[in-house]
Amino acid sequence: MSQNPENLARQVEQIVKNPEQPPLDQWHPELSGDMDLRITRDGQWIHKGEPLAREAIVRLFSTILRREEDGEYYLVTPVEKWRIQVEDTPLLAHSLTVEGEGQDQVIKLTTNVGETLEVGEDHPLDVGVYPDSEEPRPVVRVRHGVDARLVTAAFYDLANHVVEQGGADDRMLGVFSRGNFYKIGRGG
Repeated sequence: MSQNPENLARQVEQIVKNPEQPPLDQWHPELSGDMDLRITRDGQWIHKGEPLAREAIVRLFSTILRREEDGEYYLVTPVEKWRIQVEDTPLLAHSLTVEGEGQDQVIKLTTNVGETLEVGEDHPLDVGVYPDSEEPRPVVRVRHGVDARLVTAAFYDLANHVVEQGGADDRMLGVFSRGNFYKIGRGG
C-alpha cells in the first residue's frame, strides 16, 4: 500500500463497518513509515504540499487518527500505521453552545470535521498556555489522545460562561459542564 490518501481512504472504507467510530484501540500494526501529511495550526490537512482536496477524506482520516505515548500522531488501520506531522492540534472546535444553567449546564462544541462534542468525562476541557507566548491554549479531548483546539471565537464564547469557585486563598475561574468544573485560570 502506498502513502496515497485516496488508497488509504478506500482501504479504511472497505474494512470498517462503522466508519464514524472504527475500533482504533484494537488495531496495533507495525509502523509502515512516515506519510508526507501535515496538519497545520489552522486545521488544514496538507499532503505533499497541497491541501487534501476531498473533505470526506479529512473526515475519514480524523476517525483513524491517534496520538500515542511517544507524543506522535498516526493514521491507523488494521494493517498499516503511518506517522504524520501535526503543528498544534489535529482538529479545531468552534460553534460553542450551552444548554441549561449553573452546574447542570452542558457545553457543546462542533469540530471542523462536523463532530459534536459535549464537554464532560469523555471530552474534558483543558486550558493550558503555549510555552513560547503564554497565550491560552484551550483544548477539548476528542478520543485516542487527539484534541481539538477551541478557535478564538469559541474561547470568547466560553468566557461568557466563566464562574468563580473556591475560597479566598484558592479562587479559580472556570466553567461547568455535565457537573464537572473545568479550570480556566486563577481568580482575583
